[in-house]
Amino acid sequence: MTSGNLLDEPLKRSVDAKTLKGLENLGISTVRELLWHFPRRYMHLGELTPLTELPIGEQVTFVAKVVGTKLFTSSRTHTQVYKVTLHDGATSHEVSFFNPRKIVHVLREGTTAVFSAEVGVFNRKAQLTHPDFFLVDASQAEEFAQSPYPVYPLTKGLKNHQVVNAVRLFVDVLPELPDPIPHGVRSRRVVMGLVPALRAIHRPREDKDWQQARHRFRFEEAFVLQVALAQRRAADRLVTATPRRPVAGGLLEAFDAQLPFELTEGQKQVAAQIAEDMARDWPMQRLLQGEVGSGKTVVALRAMLSVVDAGAQAALLAPTEVLAAQHHRSISALLGPLAEAGMLGGADNATKIALLTGSQTTATRRKALLDVVSGDAGIVVGTHALLQDKVEFRDLGMVVVDEQHRFGVEQRDALREKGKVAPHVLVMTATPIPRTVAMTVFGDLETSTLRELPKGRTPITTHLVPLLEKPTWQERIWRRIREEADAAHQVFVVCPRIGDGPETDEPDADSGAAPEGDEARPPSRAVVEVLEELRDRPELAGLRIEPLHGRIPVEEREATMQSFAAGDVDVLVATTVVEVGVDVPNATLMVILDADRFGISQLHQLRGRVGRGSAASLCLLVTRVENGTPAYERLAAVAATLDGFELAGVDLDQRREGDVLGKAQSGGRSSLKLLRVLRDEDLIDAARHEAMALVAQDPDVEGHPGLRAALDELLEEGKDAFLERT
Repeated sequence: MTSGNLLDEPLKRSVDAKTLKGLENLGISTVRELLWHFPRRYMHLGELTPLTELPIGEQVTFVAKVVGTKLFTSSRTHTQVYKVTLHDGATSHEVSFFNPRKIVHVLREGTTAVFSAEVGVFNRKAQLTHPDFFLVDASQAEEFAQSPYPVYPLTKGLKNHQVVNAVRLFVDVLPELPDPIPHGVRSRRVVMGLVPALRAIHRPREDKDWQQARHRFRFEEAFVLQVALAQRRAADRLVTATPRRPVAGGLLEAFDAQLPFELTEGQKQVAAQIAEDMARDWPMQRLLQGEVGSGKTVVALRAMLSVVDAGAQAALLAPTEVLAAQHHRSISALLGPLAEAGMLGGADNATKIALLTGSQTTATRRKALLDVVSGDAGIVVGTHALLQDKVEFRDLGMVVVDEQHRFGVEQRDALREKGKVAPHVLVMTATPIPRTVAMTVFGDLETSTLRELPKGRTPITTHLVPLLEKPTWQERIWRRIREEADAAHQVFVVCPRIGDGPETDEPDADSGAAPEGDEARPPSRAVVEVLEELRDRPELAGLRIEPLHGRIPVEEREATMQSFAAGDVDVLVATTVVEVGVDVPNATLMVILDADRFGISQLHQLRGRVGRGSAASLCLLVTRVENGTPAYERLAAVAATLDGFELAGVDLDQRREGDVLGKAQSGGRSSLKLLRVLRDEDLIDAARHEAMALVAQDPDVEGHPGLRAALDELLEEGKDAFLERT
């Protein structure tokens, strides 16, 4: 039998029906799936203790068979007691389980298990109460005492010893298997071969065996992923794109001349990287990540202007109508006469900035579509409406995707395909990304980072407001709103939900902000109720307080935002529709009610809506959770630092790997078994270097059949779906 046939052999030919059913409940039906079902941990049993020698106060481990059971209710305490008589081959001993529940169905006469417990004393005799245990075959007991014992992920109806026995049917008779890691790479990186690693991870003789095996499989996962990404980068360079360079005397030059501020050094460096990318004859694929307020939009606008100078068009895709409208306003304001082509007072070399959203009137939309198809609009800003078939560009040369995590690959590609040739692509995110995630999830993109804030910005002061400990502080918050308004400043009040529906009626809220285990909490504050409360408060009399959320008609939302930006609205009571892109320099106070309902990155984004001018700004994280809870600790972390990259690390540490890799995008669980992108930075870096070198020599990896097969599996099973987040 060949190695391939063995791995693909159905387990039903080799394992008993009961074990097969349990394994199938885990999605395991072939030898390959079984052998790649790795132990989740290993137990050390140490020297076994005979039941004749039970030292009081010490931890003991022993193997014994159940020879008798008795279930009864204590007449004194009315507690259920399960007495189990054990025999280790030499003597018997009785152990007790109180309120045993499922144990009565597991520890039955005839079963053998490994037990571990601290020896107590009752009536001057050794007593064992509620020992830890796992079922084994009696014949394996001695081996378990000498070697680390593998403990596998299980499901209902499947016992650990069943998996152990099933694995051992195959692991000891494995033939040579094609290895996804080439021999040269294994030698340089000192990793085990595939078959020795499979044996070591399932049947280790000592700890270093399974540790080295795990290292090998972590490296393999990283290496295969990085080869796939390296192939994508190589394939991108085979695609023809039109170089887009700025021209002397063009829009970009005129824009730079009228900028009322100086670019930061970071902005200049990123701009140079983008310009170099777009001067090539293959499409730019760059990720621009930056701190909240670091000036990503200005950098993107300069790149778009260079594309317009080159005779083409640029499209900016935003996830919400509020953000799209904000971009349209801010870009138009920054350009001034340069955005007023055909208008009285417009510059001679001006262009038009078109806005396309789903809720525009027919007349407004028709005018925008004509400006786009004719090429009169050099820059087109829009939401998903840009992706519709009826939207045609004269010559789309660049695509900018803002807040990329809000879009799937199909949406991004639908816009890219509107170009006559492949457009240059700039992906932006205000959520800082740790280097390990950038190397893995965004590994086919070049990455630029903006950390420096523009000059003149005042740091934001952040305070955690625990209302359970300090209930009177609620009144102080409302008074502070009045003080900011009296100083001619403006205020955001953010709520987790709208309030005219169920508790989770706001789709923009981060429903995953509080992980399982947080305590039950009272209903969260809602825009509708808070708006009414603030309008009724005497200390806020005379202030214009308006709502903003996703259920308000878009024209009304836009009018409210324009009024707020113009200073005509004092307080905006909103949901997270203001999370990104809202730029009102006069806003100096951000009050986030029930802040524990939001994730760390969301809180950091919301905080970034203030502190955009020269006035001192304040963010209040208001919560009704108790000190010491996970939710409280998250808020304390946000209050402790303004460094988004530090907070990104805290945020990702608290999240599951599948979330990091875009589980929601792929529709399934993370495919990674052992690799952890937040932990294995050095390993991922090493794998990336090896992958790049190999693909440079052999782009299709035809000389490495084991690697080719692993790549095919990655593609066929859709395990690479998280890579499509860009």
